[in-house]
Amino acid sequence: MNSASSHTAGGASNLLSRRSMLIRAGGGLGLVGLSAALSEAGLLAATGAAAASNNPLAPRQPHFAPRAKRIIFLFMNGGPSHVDTFDPKPELTKHAGETLPESFATKNSRRRNGKLLASPFKWGPQGECGIEVSELYPEVSRHIDDLCVIRSMHTDNPNHEPGLLLMNTGNMQPIRPSMGSWLTYALGSENQNLPGYIVLCPGKPVVGPYLWTSSFLPGVTQGTHINNKSVDPAKIIRDVRNQYLTGAQQREQLDLLQSLNRLHQESRGGDDQLEARIASLEMAYRMQGEAQEAFDLARESAHTRAAYGEGEFANACLLSRRLAERGVRMVQIYYGNGQPWDDHQDINKHRDHAQKSDRPIAALLSDLKARGMWDDTIVVWGGEFGRTPMTEGEKGRDHHALGFSMWLAGGGVKGGYVHGATDELGYAAIDKPMHVYDLQATLLHLMGLDHEKLTYRYSGRDIRLTDVHGRVVTDLLA
Repeated sequence: MNSASSHTAGGASNLLSRRSMLIRAGGGLGLVGLSAALSEAGLLAATGAAAASNNPLAPRQPHFAPRAKRIIFLFMNGGPSHVDTFDPKPELTKHAGETLPESFATKNSRRRNGKLLASPFKWGPQGECGIEVSELYPEVSRHIDDLCVIRSMHTDNPNHEPGLLLMNTGNMQPIRPSMGSWLTYALGSENQNLPGYIVLCPGKPVVGPYLWTSSFLPGVTQGTHINNKSVDPAKIIRDVRNQYLTGAQQREQLDLLQSLNRLHQESRGGDDQLEARIASLEMAYRMQGEAQEAFDLARESAHTRAAYGEGEFANACLLSRRLAERGVRMVQIYYGNGQPWDDHQDINKHRDHAQKSDRPIAALLSDLKARGMWDDTIVVWGGEFGRTPMTEGEKGRDHHALGFSMWLAGGGVKGGYVHGATDELGYAAIDKPMHVYDLQATLLHLMGLDHEKLTYRYSGRDIRLTDVHGRVVTDLLA
């Protein structure tokens, strides 16, 4: 091998002959296998940065004692209407058909015209706390005493792409890591045979993979997208194990390949993309066994399957519980493909979306309680923004960023509590306004992470999920 073929800065003197490479690879093969075995048994002494460099998904300690260990994010892509779900506005009924008063108009609104539209759905107080919820969510309403309803959310842009990106990555452009990637980077994974961050969507939402990207964080922290249109585990995760080799023999082959990859990485002076490929190969091999079992809903009882109901979203909710109990740090479910909640022409279509999501969500909440996972699992419900109190067309509503609703439940969250409020028409958040950055900071806090300290040095500065914004909203904490 001559210097002309080298891509390293050191030239030919730093390269290995074929004989030397095989000797080093063969001699180190046993140590690679031993290292993996000791690591899984928790017998390696490496900690902190050393452990992180050896295994980017190794479990890590949070900044302080966490209230929760995992997050399930139920993302209602398209923007559900707050004034038709969790934020009752009787004044809309009183002034239906009137023009929005001039005093309400702001520069951040995409739509100021149109007539005020009363919610076509019935409302009523639910649970012991008496929080009002629309008839769209009767099953979820049974859990209202455990929900923290945020009625004062607001964001920066009433368009899908920037709204989705800001909610998921903290930036309206597709250049930053997603929250799931930040969590996996900071805390690692409790199950080395499954990804730390899994995204379930029967297709792709608007923007797509940028919503679960790792960006400049290690590639292994990127969300693993599973198309849950089919729940056949053989189709979701293909088993490509060689029928002619034993598991031990296949492990030896992969260890040899990985040792060669490491030598190649060293010769390049380190390579983040190559590191991501190496980690992905290892994860793909490990998933062959465990993922097949984790995604097999046939292992659930008939009673459990009946509780969740049928359909893509129902299956995704059940899968999220199975993945969460197996140590996946964050599971994100996108309701449908594209932007299904985007009901511009007829808000009555919300009824169909709610019927498909109400029962599965309620079953998930009940399941988490029954399995002892409630106290350390955070459930988040919401979309990228809300919808206008005025009409678009005759019966629809447009996108709206100035005020909308989300809710949290589970680990460390105050139940039976309403945080903040929009004005009497549901146009803008006026009491305890809560920005997307505040939500992100609060979720990280519940996971034991200081959002100002969770940073990554990139492009000359320390970057974080919440950029230079965000505050922990302690009123939401139990």
